[in-house]
Amino acid sequence: MALNEAANVDDQAPRPTVKSICAGEITITRTFSDRFDLQPAPAAPTSDAFNVIVQMRDFDAHRLWRRGELVFEGGHIKASLAITDLREQWQCHHLSPFDNVRFHIPFASMRAFAEEAGRGEYVSLASVQGRADPVMFGLAQALLPSLDEPGHANALFVEQISLAALAHLSQAYGGLHFPVDKKGTLAPWQERLATEFLVAHFNKTFSVGDLATQCELSRSYFNKAFKESFGCTPSRWLTEYRIARVRDLLAKDMPLAEIAIQCGFADQSHMTRVFTAEVGEAPARYRKKNRPVAVVRRTQ
Repeated sequence: MALNEAANVDDQAPRPTVKSICAGEITITRTFSDRFDLQPAPAAPTSDAFNVIVQMRDFDAHRLWRRGELVFEGGHIKASLAITDLREQWQCHHLSPFDNVRFHIPFASMRAFAEEAGRGEYVSLASVQGRADPVMFGLAQALLPSLDEPGHANALFVEQISLAALAHLSQAYGGLHFPVDKKGTLAPWQERLATEFLVAHFNKTFSVGDLATQCELSRSYFNKAFKESFGCTPSRWLTEYRIARVRDLLAKDMPLAEIAIQCGFADQSHMTRVFTAEVGEAPARYRKKNRPVAVVRRTQ
């Protein structure tokens, strides 16, 4: 069946049951059906957000399209999770009964959460399909009574569950690190100063020793404390931040050489080597695969 064929389906066709609640900018939706004859769902509108989908029961069969290309066909087990970046276009055809809870989270909400937690890192979640995640499954289960009766949902409870989901997702799939034991870590003011400095100087030449001095620490102690606080060295943090910025700029019509300079690389070839090592494909290929395309509606 062709992508976007659902747009032409009769309005009387069977549909899944959908119930939603909101926690600030985050929308949580439960979608379920016991039917085998559902039509393809309409293509999800693109937005600066991502979906986190938790399967509440075994889901035997579906097809998933990304930018009009079939990228997955099969099922997911109960308590598994999928993350889709909605800056790309996705469409799903449910071929068997299913029950899932979807967290629609704007990137701005994740970034704001990281900043409020004292983490100024540039946050982007990894795209996964069918990964077992008992934590998100438990949080989704806790929300089922609220989703059954959205009009009687406790707003504070829903908000707290959403914050717990953000904390888990940012660590498990976003690369953030929240140390349990504060011994040997940077103080909160040093963490803020360090991340603000790195963000402000990510495309400039600077010395980590200068940053350590601003934090009133020796360079060796600063490096150790930074790693305890963030789970990586300052240079690693900077590399990941630069790659994230490159990803964003590749969505624009900007020459690769200019992106390289703006993101702090010596030249285009330097950026290409680092980006390829980190992402698994060259910037030009990544741009080609992820360039927005017009939606083409097809009829039978």
